[in-house]
Amino acid sequence: MTSKRVAKGKRAAASEKSGDLVILTGMSGAGKASALKAFEDLGFYSVDNLPLGLIPQFAELVGQSVEIERAALVIDVREGIRLDRFPSILKKVQKVLSTRVLFLEASDEALIRRFSETRRPHPMGRGDTVVQSIQEERRRLDPIRNVADIVLDTTKFNVHDLRAHINAQFDQAPEEQNLTISAMSFGFKNGVPTDADLVFDVRFLPNPHFIPEFRPLTGKDPKVAKYVRSFPQTEEFLEKTTDMLTFLLPHYIKEGKSYLTVAFGCTGGQHRSVMIAEEMQKRLGQEGYRVKVAHRDMPR
Repeated sequence: MTSKRVAKGKRAAASEKSGDLVILTGMSGAGKASALKAFEDLGFYSVDNLPLGLIPQFAELVGQSVEIERAALVIDVREGIRLDRFPSILKKVQKVLSTRVLFLEASDEALIRRFSETRRPHPMGRGDTVVQSIQEERRRLDPIRNVADIVLDTTKFNVHDLRAHINAQFDQAPEEQNLTISAMSFGFKNGVPTDADLVFDVRFLPNPHFIPEFRPLTGKDPKVAKYVRSFPQTEEFLEKTTDMLTFLLPHYIKEGKSYLTVAFGCTGGQHRSVMIAEEMQKRLGQEGYRVKVAHRDMPR
C-alpha cells in the first residue's frame, strides 16, 4: 500500500475536543461503499456523498460535537468538475480537524469486471463505454489522489480483505495504535505493488525456476525453501534486512503509522520472494510484531 503522512492541522480555537475525520474517495467500483460500512462498524459517524462545499462545516461540527468522536465521509466523481476544489478545501479542513484521505483504486480490468458482475452503469454516465468512463474518472480524480494520505489498490481484495485492512488501519485510537505489517511477495513481471511502502528486490538470489523439479512448486515448499536458503547471500540478506526493519519499525510506530507493507519481489513471484516473505513473517513475529503474509502472484 503507498502511504504519505500529512501533519495534523491545528485545531481551530472553537474546537473543544480531539477527533478524526477520514475522507474516503477513489474510483467507482474500487470498494468505497464496502469501506464506508466498515468505518461505520468501527463507530465512525458515516456520510455518503457529502457535497464538497459542506465539508469544512461538517468538520467544524465534528470537532465541536461531544457525541461524534470520529467521522468518515465519501466524496467521488459525482461531484463533477467541482472536484478540482478538493485540495484547497482539504487545507481548510485540516486546520479544523485531524484529517486523513483514503483513496481506493483498482486496475482497469478489475473495475470492468466488477461493473459487469453488478450490471450497474458507471456514474460518469451512459454515453461512453465503461472503459472510457474509467479513463475519464481517473483523470478527474487525479488531483485528489495526489493529496491522499493512503492510496489502497483493491484489485486483489474481496470484501473481507478490504474490511480487514480498514480494521487494522483505523480500529484503535491513535495513542493505542499498533503497527500491522504485511510481508508481501510479488513478481516484477507483473509490476510493483502500488500499496508497497518498502520494496526489496531479491532477484540477485539463484532462481529455482531453472531447476525442473522446482519449477511447478513455490517458495512455500520445503525443498524450494531449503534450496534458496542454501546460499550464503540468502542468510546475509535476511539478517541485514531484519536488522534494518527492527530499527525502522519503532520509528514508524512513534510517527503514528499503523499499517506497513514490506514487499519482496523476484521475477515471477513464485519462489524466491515467497520464501523470503514467509521467513520475514517468522522473524518479525519473533520480535513481537503483528505480521501477516500475502503472496500476490503465487498460484492459489
